[in-house]
Amino acid sequence: MTLVVVLRYGFNLGWIALQESTIYLHAVSLMLGMAFVLKHDGHVRVDIFYRGFSVERQRWVNFIGHLVFLIPTCVFLIYISWNYVSQSWSIFEGSQESGGIPLVYVIKSLIIAMPVLLILQALSECLSTLHQHVQGNSATNTKQQPTKEES
Repeated sequence: MTLVVVLRYGFNLGWIALQESTIYLHAVSLMLGMAFVLKHDGHVRVDIFYRGFSVERQRWVNFIGHLVFLIPTCVFLIYISWNYVSQSWSIFEGSQESGGIPLVYVIKSLIIAMPVLLILQALSECLSTLHQHVQGNSATNTKQQPTKEES
């Protein structure tokens, strides 16, 4: 971005492809990075109550949040953007500027890829929560059952 500004205003040189590439690189990093950030629990949340919860309760809040809010929102995003992206692919949409990046339809595919990746990561998080819950219950049950030596 700095290079674009320096070239444009310092040397009176402007390249449309360079300007578009900064926008597209931001789009790629944001849209493909969302699932990664979800995996590492880096999204912003208002944790007025959440931070006081036990780890187990936090897992269940995340589980319900993924199932009730994240996955339906992602499904809606896929549904609402499908025609927009498929229309772009049907005409192999390119830049509207001469000298711009020709593969705009590929970039627009990220509008579908982002929610798909988020759904996959949300399902992974939900399965992990269920697995940890089952492991926790089985560990608790084995502790509560008397061994043969005790009975």
